[in-house]
Amino acid sequence: MIKLLALDLDGTTLNSLGQVSDANRIAIRAAEDAGVLVTIATGRRFRDAQPVGIDLELNAPLITHNGGLLKYAESEITVHASLLTTETSLEIVRVGKEFGGDALVSTDPHGLGTLFYDRISDDNIPLKKYLRWSESLHGVEIGRSGVAHVPLLEDILGSHEIVHISFSGSCAAMGELQSTLDDEFDDNVTILATIYEQLDFTLLDILPPDASKGRGVARLAELNGLGPENVMAIGDNFNDLHMLEFAGTPVVMGNADPKLHAGGEFYTTLSNDESGVAAAIERFIFNQENI
Repeated sequence: MIKLLALDLDGTTLNSLGQVSDANRIAIRAAEDAGVLVTIATGRRFRDAQPVGIDLELNAPLITHNGGLLKYAESEITVHASLLTTETSLEIVRVGKEFGGDALVSTDPHGLGTLFYDRISDDNIPLKKYLRWSESLHGVEIGRSGVAHVPLLEDILGSHEIVHISFSGSCAAMGELQSTLDDEFDDNVTILATIYEQLDFTLLDILPPDASKGRGVARLAELNGLGPENVMAIGDNFNDLHMLEFAGTPVVMGNADPKLHAGGEFYTTLSNDESGVAAAIERFIFNQENI
């Protein structure tokens, strides 16, 4: 029986306008009312996932930073935080910059979180849009308080608790960077790629070795005495792969990357613009075969 539902956010729970549809909202509430623990499992930092968690009135801690941080949306109590060492962080930033990547460093796991950066390439339009989006999500004053531009990242890394580091850029450049980081760090970090081929844009998240959405979901399941057979996960991109592989009921969105559909080991629901989350909840939690 499904007792824990882990939902990716962007491209899954949210439609292409960045909104939760009425159908998804009703289905999520019905699942919680039926005794299912519902959480968001997202690559977003806590500060950017918190508004959705509060809006949906989720009772479980949010799984943010791709599993690096478990934290309650309402109370802001931290349940678990995985951290990168200063030495590892310095080396990650050095290698990333050599490949032309724009580094974002996420810190402050026990607060709302602060994102540090020291440069944004002129052609990195998606990253510029993200920073503007963060301001619009929280309001300019609050949004800017959670993002800090510094002269040089290397000078501030030793004085902050680092949850994760991300790089963004073209698919080719980030593919080369991922390969180099894999060779250099081996199992000492977790590297997750979110790829948007149509935009020629890849987001690389580098986390501590014990962090991933799958491990985050597993931690939450264990805290509640649940096993994989009690877990349903829904996602749309490669950073969802670990939690899909962990879950006894893995579901990919209709709009997911085709490579996630190719293996045939995951169930498929409707797209995020067709309230695919609601359809999956109805089928697998309430046994209404309509996918």
